[in-house]
Amino acid sequence: MASSLAAAGPKKYSAAYDQYFRKYSKHYFGIGFDWRWFKAQAIAESGLDEKAVSRVSAKGLMQIMPATFADIQKRNPDFADILDPRWNIAAGIYYDRVLWKMWAAIESLADHLSFMFGAYNAGSTTIRRAQAHAKAKGYNETLWESVVQIATEVPRWRHRETLGYVEKIHGLVEKVEK
Repeated sequence: MASSLAAAGPKKYSAAYDQYFRKYSKHYFGIGFDWRWFKAQAIAESGLDEKAVSRVSAKGLMQIMPATFADIQKRNPDFADILDPRWNIAAGIYYDRVLWKMWAAIESLADHLSFMFGAYNAGSTTIRRAQAHAKAKGYNETLWESVVQIATEVPRWRHRETLGYVEKIHGLVEKVEK
């Protein structure tokens, strides 16, 4: 006999914010970019809870830190309120674009996304340190798998959280309805 969870089928995620994921994905990443990556990220970040606040004070759907939002707001004065889902999503995707550009040399889409999401979670400095450590160990530092291989050796990095976060987003993206 199948469990009631299996019988219920795949989890359905609210489409309440899809218009913003689509709009800001297109705006910051272009018309052909799959907006579902950012919705999957928001699911991983907050479970799509617009009122979510983390233990370190990250806020909203995209779990933006207030200082990061303030910095983004300087370049985007229309981004009115960190807790407004529209502006939280816009700021999160804008910040993803900043991180995306940092790893512009990475050719594989999956790796490029992994570095971007890894930096969103752990910070770009931490991911750069991990890349340098991978290179020093003889790994190809442009492959996310290389970072995964040496993660336990990188000081001052809660690698399990970051690696789990990236893996979770990759797993969720196909579950987000178009």
